Amino acid sequence: MADIPPSSPSTLLDVARQAGVSPSTVSRILNGTAKVSDDKRRAVLTAIEEMKFAPNQMAQGLKKGRSMTIGIVVQDISSPFFDETLRGVDDGLKGTGYASVIVSGHWNAEEEADRIRLLLARKVDGIILLSGRIDDETVLGFSGQRPIVSTGRAIKTRSALGFKMDNEYGAYLAVHHLIELGHRHIAFISGPANNTDADDRLAGYARALREANIPLDDKLVVEGNYHEASGMLAMNRLFDTGQQFTAVFAANDLSAYGARLALYRKGIRVPDDISLVGFDDLPGSSYTTPPLTTIRQPLYDIGRIATHALLRIINGEEVRGEVPPLELIVRETTRRLR
Repeated sequence: MADIPPSSPSTLLDVARQAGVSPSTVSRILNGTAKVSDDKRRAVLTAIEEMKFAPNQMAQGLKKGRSMTIGIVVQDISSPFFDETLRGVDDGLKGTGYASVIVSGHWNAEEEADRIRLLLARKVDGIILLSGRIDDETVLGFSGQRPIVSTGRAIKTRSALGFKMDNEYGAYLAVHHLIELGHRHIAFISGPANNTDADDRLAGYARALREANIPLDDKLVVEGNYHEASGMLAMNRLFDTGQQFTAVFAANDLSAYGARLALYRKGIRVPDDISLVGFDDLPGSSYTTPPLTTIRQPLYDIGRIATHALLRIINGEEVRGEVPPLELIVRETTRRLR
C-alpha cells in the first residue's frame, strides 16, 4: 500500500481566500497593525484556527531584521502590582507574534541598567521598563539602541516614551476623602525615600492637609517600603510614639494590608476605631476584611497601552493613547468620624 503524502501546510494566501480578505490584511492582523472591522478580524482568526495555519514568526522577524522578542524590566516579580501590569502586557502582545523576556531590577538603579544591557545583548526589539530607579537621562541613552516605553516617568522622543500617573493627585484624593469624613489626625505610611512616586504621594498628602488648614505633623508620617511587613512595622511605630490619630493613609495597598494586620492584633476595629485607605486597588483589595478603600491605578490598562505604544514605535508609527486617570474607590475601611 502506497504511503499517503501529508497534506501541504496552509499558507497565508489560503487563509486570505478562506476569510475573503486580501493576504496583506491577514499579514497586518497577524502582526497587530491592521485597522479592520471586528467581523473581518473574526473571519481571519476563524480561518487561521480551522486551517491550523502556523506562520513562522521567527522567519518573518528575520526578514525584517527583528528578533520578535520584547524585554520587560519589572522591579519585583513576586508583587501583585507588577503581576497585574504584566497581565496587560501579555494581552497586548497576543496575536502580534512577539514573545516577552522578563527580568527584575529589584528597585536598584545599577541592577536595572545591567538588566537592560542584558536585554539589548539578546537583541530584543524593544523594552518596557515598569517603574524603576534609573534616571531619565540613562533611559534616553539606552533608547538610542532600542525603543523603550517606561511607566512612572514623563519622557517623549522618537524612540522613548513615558507614561506617568498623577500620584500627587491620587494621594490628595485619598486624604481629601478622609477629611470629608471628619478626620483631622491622619497618619501616613509613606513609600521608600528617593522614590519619585513616593515623593509625589507625600506631596498629595501634604496638599490635602494644607487646603483643609490642618497642620502637617511629622510624627504622623512613617516611612515604609511598599511591602506588607513595612506597613505592619510602620503601624507599630506609630503606636509606640503615642500619637493620636483616627485614620491612616498607606502609600500602597500592600502597606495597607500590613497596617490592617497590626490593627487587628491590637484589637482595633477598622473602620469603627480607625479608617484606612490604600493606593493601587490590587485585585485582592476587594477581598480584604473589610474590603479596602483605595485609589485605583489602571494597572492592567497601563501594561496593555505601554505594549501597544512600544509596538507602534518599533513599526515606525505615530504613538497615541493615554492611560485612564486615577480614581477613589470607596469600600468598607473608611467611615465618618463620630
